[in-house]
Amino acid sequence: MSSNGAAVVAAVTARVHAWPQARPVQPAEMSAGLYPYDRLFAPITVNRLTIPNRIVMGPMGNLGMADTEGRPSEKMIAYFAERAKGGVGLITSGLVPVSSRVDPTVKYSGTFPRLGNGRHAMAGWRDLAETVHAHGAKFFVQLSAGLGRVGSPECLPRDWRLPISASWNPNYYEPRVPCRPLTDRECRRIVSEMGQAAADARECGIDGVYLHGHEGYLLEQFANPAFNRRRFGRYADFQAFGRDCVAEVRSRCGPDYPIMYRIDISLALRATYGARMDNEPALRRFRDERTVEMSLDYIRTLISMGVDLLDVDLGCYENWWLPHPPAGMPPGPFLPITRLVKDHLAANGIRSNAGRAVPVVAVGKLGYPDLAEAALRDGTCDMIMLGRPLLADPDWPRKVFAGRVSEIAPCIGDQDGCLGEIVRGGHIRCAVNPRTGFEERPPVRPAQTQRRVAVVGAGPAGITCACVAAERGHSVVLFEQNERVGGWLRAGSVPAIKFDLANYLTHLEQRVAAAAQNAGFQLRLGTAVRPEALAQDGFDVVVCCTGSVPERPRFAPDITPSVVFATEVLLRPTLAAHAHEVVVIGGGEVGCETAHMLACEYGKHVTVVEMSPHLMGAACAANRGLLLHQLDRLGVSLFNCTRVVKIGDRAVEVVRNAASGIPSPGAVWSPVLPENVANPLKRRLPLVEEQVQIAADLVVLATGQVPNDGFHDDCRRLHVAAEIHNVGDAFRVGRILDATKAGYAIAATL
Repeated sequence: MSSNGAAVVAAVTARVHAWPQARPVQPAEMSAGLYPYDRLFAPITVNRLTIPNRIVMGPMGNLGMADTEGRPSEKMIAYFAERAKGGVGLITSGLVPVSSRVDPTVKYSGTFPRLGNGRHAMAGWRDLAETVHAHGAKFFVQLSAGLGRVGSPECLPRDWRLPISASWNPNYYEPRVPCRPLTDRECRRIVSEMGQAAADARECGIDGVYLHGHEGYLLEQFANPAFNRRRFGRYADFQAFGRDCVAEVRSRCGPDYPIMYRIDISLALRATYGARMDNEPALRRFRDERTVEMSLDYIRTLISMGVDLLDVDLGCYENWWLPHPPAGMPPGPFLPITRLVKDHLAANGIRSNAGRAVPVVAVGKLGYPDLAEAALRDGTCDMIMLGRPLLADPDWPRKVFAGRVSEIAPCIGDQDGCLGEIVRGGHIRCAVNPRTGFEERPPVRPAQTQRRVAVVGAGPAGITCACVAAERGHSVVLFEQNERVGGWLRAGSVPAIKFDLANYLTHLEQRVAAAAQNAGFQLRLGTAVRPEALAQDGFDVVVCCTGSVPERPRFAPDITPSVVFATEVLLRPTLAAHAHEVVVIGGGEVGCETAHMLACEYGKHVTVVEMSPHLMGAACAANRGLLLHQLDRLGVSLFNCTRVVKIGDRAVEVVRNAASGIPSPGAVWSPVLPENVANPLKRRLPLVEEQVQIAADLVVLATGQVPNDGFHDDCRRLHVAAEIHNVGDAFRVGRILDATKAGYAIAATL
């Protein structure tokens, strides 16, 4: 089993990092070929708890959704209620730390919901459990031993307290901050707090607890020799801390209370980085990771102590894209891992204390109904965990049950609204669902007075605005100068790794087509409307969603056949047909995705040039890490701290900072801190400039976009309507999240 397990992990990670190797690629689509979905909607019993179907809402951070004492707010209750209404069988909360009195990083990592701190918080949890139950779903709370080395290092400069861990480990965000090992006494205190939080959860009517034992958080720091290098004491045994936590919960809550445990079958560090684990100082200290055989033995121990339900994945913070699969990762990547564990339990006759087979939950990009149903039918797993798909569309289960798969709003995997917002200090949101995280606010209602509304531009902002306004009863005309809707999504969805975005574009096209069946909605494609025409038509409201245009840098005054914008190459890859050496100027998401497409799908030798110290510095860490890791494997040359001086004949002249200490652009095991986080240990970058000539048959400009706001300015100057709005990129170039949020907000107030 050991060698077989290691081979499975190696195969899974290899597929993730090499995918897609070349066209044609068969991506997952929102199809309904296996309808009716009998396995997805079959009940299942865990311990003595019957769950109405096999769909589990995965844990996603609920930071910013509780008060300072940890009591769930109305925002948090409404957020979970929306998913319960949508038909999920089992809902799990985001992590709830039980160690705030021991782990100083919890204080500075966000406002977490909490249990075990008294009756004030319990009232909110009782309300939450009752609300979820009223809509027919079960609810588990995810209890975490703490953050440890992956918590905020701000506790050191602000409180003069070192972060904690199982052993002396570097803090993930600032490796020069050491994390001290907890004493056995402190460990026992956390174990006790875990039991108290579980007892409180049971008293609040919560159906079970879910122990957070993966991804390199504190429980995993004890349970994995990569982080636990203790030589003496009870907790030198890597199984002891998790074993004690499960035993304490079982002792406090009795034999019938369900316990779920999340574990990574492997950190997959060796499978991810290979020889770098021996040569790279930042990785070398973690090379003695828990083997698959050790993980399977640990799972046996956990079940013997009282675990009733398992979900398994791969990875940790140093390869964060594995436990947080972004766009660009293939569908259902961890199904072979789930099968490995399920087969091991069956082959060894491992059953729970309740005498039942232990269900195994599959996780990771399973929001495609046919894929999820097939995994259940062939016995790969017993339940399906969905996280972000339920943010994008809370009604995913009900639509799937009814066979209305084409109506599902698909997750696009950009992780801007979920992970990204939490890192930036916000609360969970969604790029394609403007109501996610705002469910406590009333939904849009029919307008009291019908108005004539012109929406100019059919990108995500314009489509959202036009459709919501029409749903409210307004008479809407949606103008689009091109023959198809989508705006810049049409370019962004071209690379093979952007199949999730292509699914979303299809969804928007279908949404507009459905709206056009209503007499109050008109779609005018291929129409470059003029402000004067809008004035003559007598619209009450004009909403300008004219998007953005590429910004032309000063070093490229002329656009020639050998110098093109990234958006042009994405829409017409044939522009690169005769080029072998391609230089992409701009290392943001668009530049790196274009580089990946040209290298992976068209076999070009690509160099990416970026002025700042970090490529894709504004992207979610998971998305950034996977794409940069893939670019490295493809042999794409990455230049950071480099400015372009001149674009010459078949070459680009740059000046790069060649000083030692410049961050390696491919060091994806290190995070990019938000700019507002003061780091007193940050080193000032030295400056040693050198001039470099980079061969270039084609230069691709990915230097950003600027608002295309001239149309709005003309509308205001001519007073084409009594009410004029500028929305989306036309107002401020941003993310899909910003565009859909703004389009929804305007339509909701018309």
